Amino acid sequence: MTTNKNRPTHIPVDDFLASVTDERRRAECRDLLAIFSRITGHDPVMWGPGMIGFGSYHYRYASGREGDFLATGFAPRKDAISIYLMADFPGQEALLERLGRHRRGKSCLYVRRLDQVDLAALEALIAGAFTEIGQRHGGIRTAPHGC
Repeated sequence: MTTNKNRPTHIPVDDFLASVTDERRRAECRDLLAIFSRITGHDPVMWGPGMIGFGSYHYRYASGREGDFLATGFAPRKDAISIYLMADFPGQEALLERLGRHRRGKSCLYVRRLDQVDLAALEALIAGAFTEIGQRHGGIRTAPHGC
């Protein structure tokens, strides 16, 4: 069976953020740390070399593959911040319309700058997806530090 390449690590989040060279991006990440911590009630944990996660959930596919993954989180990238919204939920589309400038992937929201989005809409998106993924998968657990 294959294992996820993005698993909790022992890398301190503060050390990772110190390596973010763009000052504005590093400040945005610190703002997001506060937002995610407040909304989820979980401490940040590094997943793989560049994802900051909050909480975890256990999944099991019909194929039998199963594992654990971050319940929500973000990753600073060169062009945008990737925000991980692991589940769609009722009302999400209206919040996305309010959000402002962004792009979307399957479970990712890409935001170039936090000052270009409606933070209340972003917080509602994070909270809604976090709650939904917990309901679908039997709750949110505290992510272990390092596997």
